[in-house]
Amino acid sequence: MNLENTQVQMRKGILEFCILNIISRGEVYASDMLEELTSAKIMVVEGTLYPLLTRLRKAGLVDYKWVESNSGPPRKYYTITNSGQEFLSSLGSTWQELVTSTSQIISNTK
Repeated sequence: MNLENTQVQMRKGILEFCILNIISRGEVYASDMLEELTSAKIMVVEGTLYPLLTRLRKAGLVDYKWVESNSGPPRKYYTITNSGQEFLSSLGSTWQELVTSTSQIISNTK
């Protein structure tokens, strides 16, 4: 079994949750999301982020608007929808359950 592959899969499993959390704080540009994820050691490339953002938009969880830029083409800024906020809240509950369960298992010293 490959350790690196398992680590990548663990990170991918929480990517949507992290992205929705970032977007829930207010309008955000995709490169700012990439920067925050990378600084948190969740390595994501544009080829992963943009398809995920498209899936979230098609699911009605996020929306975007185009904003003119002084330094180039217009930029797409993402916001979370009401449905996205509810989805995020449910994911947050699941996350807390997983943290509690995992902590219980890894701290058990039978």
